[in-house]
Parts: sequence; C-alpha cells; structure tokens
Amino acid sequence: MSRNLTQRLNTLRHQADWIGVREVKETIKYCKARNGKFEQNTTTVDHGLMVEVLVDGQFAYCGTDNLSEQSLQEACDKAVHLAKCMSSWGIYPYTSNHRPKAIGQYYSSTKTPFENVNGGDIIRILVDATEKMKVSDKIVNCMAHAILVEQDIMLVSSAGSNIQQQIRSVASQLMATAQDGTEIQTRSTGIPSQQGGLELLEKMPLIQEAERIGREALELLNAEPCPSGSFDLVLAPDQLYLQVHESIGHPLELDRILGDERNYAGWSFVQLSDFGHLQYGSPLLNVTFDPTVLGEYASYAFDDTGLAATRQYLIKEGKLLRGLGGIDSQERAGVPGVASTRASSWNRPPIDRMANVNLEPGETSFNDMIANVERGVYMMTNSSWSIDDYRRKFQFGCEYAKLIEDGKLTKTLRNPNYRGTTSTFWKNLKKVGDISTFEILGSPYCGKGEPNQAIRVGHAVPTCLFENIDVFGGSS
Repeated sequence: MSRNLTQRLNTLRHQADWIGVREVKETIKYCKARNGKFEQNTTTVDHGLMVEVLVDGQFAYCGTDNLSEQSLQEACDKAVHLAKCMSSWGIYPYTSNHRPKAIGQYYSSTKTPFENVNGGDIIRILVDATEKMKVSDKIVNCMAHAILVEQDIMLVSSAGSNIQQQIRSVASQLMATAQDGTEIQTRSTGIPSQQGGLELLEKMPLIQEAERIGREALELLNAEPCPSGSFDLVLAPDQLYLQVHESIGHPLELDRILGDERNYAGWSFVQLSDFGHLQYGSPLLNVTFDPTVLGEYASYAFDDTGLAATRQYLIKEGKLLRGLGGIDSQERAGVPGVASTRASSWNRPPIDRMANVNLEPGETSFNDMIANVERGVYMMTNSSWSIDDYRRKFQFGCEYAKLIEDGKLTKTLRNPNYRGTTSTFWKNLKKVGDISTFEILGSPYCGKGEPNQAIRVGHAVPTCLFENIDVFGGSS
C-alpha cells in the first residue's frame, strides 16, 4: 500500500470541486482437494487505485493498476474529463457535502494471522476431509475447498478523509455426491464464510462435519421424495440466509428501486413511497443492517464513499423502514438508507450493496418450534433458486429435508422445494428461533452491476417457521 496516499492526492493537478483516491490491495488464496488428492493451491494478488472526482455536480471515476505518479495523474485527468462530459446529462446535482470528512480505522479480529499460513497444512486438512466423506463406494465425488482473503483498503479525500481498513476472511465448503444407478444426490455444508484468521479453519466444518455430509448424501439415495401440498415450513439458517438475501436484501437496494439495475439484475416491487408504511412481513420480522457484528463476513467501519457504518433497522416488527442505499441514493430517493455503497475492487465504482443483513433472533427454541408443527417439512442447505425481476415470485430447492409429523421429525426427504411470493411468505412467518438457533453465515458471490461486481455479504439468521407454504418434490 502507498506509504502516504494523502501526500500523493495533494500533488495531483485538477479542476475538481472534490477529489478522492481509494487504494485497494487484495490477496486471495484458493485451496481445493478432491477425492483424497490435492487439486488446487493458487494465490492471486490484485492492487490498484481508483480516483473519484466531483465536477459540475457530477461524480466520475477512473482506475489504474499502475501505481506511478504519472499514471495516477492520468487517471485523475480522465475522471475530470468524464465528469465534465456527464454534466449536461446529470440526473441529480451532487455537492461536496455528499463526501463528508471521515477519519478512522477498521481491522478484522484475527487470532492466527494469515502471515502464518502454510498452504501444505491447509491442503492436508482438505484432503483429510474428502477422505472422511467417503463413507461408502456409492460416494462418487468428494470436494473440499477454502478461500482465504486479505483485503487492505485506504481512502483519502480533499475534504480531509483518511480511512484505513484491513479485512481478513475465510470461506470453506464440503460437498459429497452419492450415486446408485440413475439416482444422484449431493449434500454439502453450503459455504460458511466469516471474518477472522486461520483459526476459522479449525472452527469451520471441514473435519468435524465431513463424515456427516457423506452419510447424509448416502441417506438421500433411498429417501422418500418430498411430498407436494400446503405445509408448515421450517427453514434452517443455511437456507434461510439465502431467502433473506434474495427476497429482502436485493429488493431493498435503492439503486435498484431507482431503476439503475433494471436492464441487468432487475427492478424491485418496492416503491419509494413504501418506506415507513409497507407491512413487509409479520410482526415477528425484524431485519437489521449491521456491519458492526464481530466476525461477520461483510463487517466494516466505513463504506467505500467514507460514510460511517452503524446498525440500523431495515424492517422492524414487519414494517419497512430503510433501504439499502448509500448517501448518493438516499439523496436521490429522499428516503433513509445506510452506509452500504461498496465496490468489489479498485477497478469498480462503489454502488448500493448489501453488507451484513441479519434477521434478528426471536424467543422460540428449535424443539418448541418443531413441537408446534402438526404437518410440515424442515429444509436445509440451498441447492437451487429462482426469483423474478421484481423480486416478487420465487422458488427454492434444498439438499436435505425431514418430514414433521405431530410435532416430531420423522422421515428423511429428498429433492425438497418450496415457492411463494415475497409479501405473502414473510407475512406467514409464525415462529422465530432463539439465539441457540442463530448462525452467522455469508456468501462470497453476490453479483450485481455493469460491469459485474461480485462482492462478499454477510447474513446472520435463526431457524424460522412459516405456515401454509407451497411445498413440492422435484426430480433428481
């Protein structure tokens, strides 16, 4: 990273009303094993600078991976030129007040620093996990992988901003595929993802869960097909987090509501007039935006415009309060938002994104939740999903399910699916799990924007019960 980015900023020659420079260096280590053998051990490094300027009421950007003074000046000149060209097409007159001064630091909490990483040790853990998943000759494929990320971000501006953030994170996955004739079933851990150091590899389900994943993949070969009909539905956290992501997170992104994503990732059924009024779900639904959670995958102190991140309710007791939009979209939309303007890299401008979008825990234990169900299905771990361009109608498939009969978990079910509409689904929320059911999860692969930006998001959720949900079976 640059030793004195502020000094470099001050040497730039420009005609901007405001200027900022964001430097990002990201090192990603990918490790993978398959069927008892090493398959991948690679490291990528990406390092560059993004210059942002405000000229004639318009923001513009230009990035460079050449860290020289000349290249930085050229990026500045091009950004100023672009802003001037845009001024006659502007949809909103921005001012320097949209980039207030911000000073601070953020460091992921790590017990074992990445500097101590030994690729061989990680590979041995992954190889061991694939061998433990091989509980039968019918297990035809076992895969284990880990993604270790070191990200350093520095942001300075002509307003006096100086922000340094150091983020360390680990994501992992186990996956076993079983086959018996034409029947093929896969069981996995999803992709547990958190901030922290190498100690996370010991906490994540790489060894302790490997045997279970293999056994459950084998179990699914002879399981009964999921029945079809209207059922009470209990969703485990490793499925519910994606439901929150797709039917709450994305619909609340302000740039999507404003139409900026319309031609690529779709619009939203939510209207600007809905904020403060729309009953999004049952009174049990409480959803927060909270980048301050220790260890969650998308925690930070400032977004990529320098806005300080704080915990805010998006939905409280079922009522929609705030959108997922940073300072620019908040001004355009005239509705409250959060510090969620984020970029996936130095070569992308920040846009409205999710960070940590969490469904707050309730008061019901898992056993009490199941005991309240006369006829239902308990589903775990997403396998497929589909949702329309307005985020109204959706369909999700899961890897593994249990039938619930008269308050007890009974038969294992294969190929379980459910579908619904967002507003009805969340209004049918009947029970919210207590803190003992609450899990901190995340995803490395949330895509959005043109050109595309894949970003890391966090979701902490409990187990939840929904009533009268359309459940159905699917083919192998």
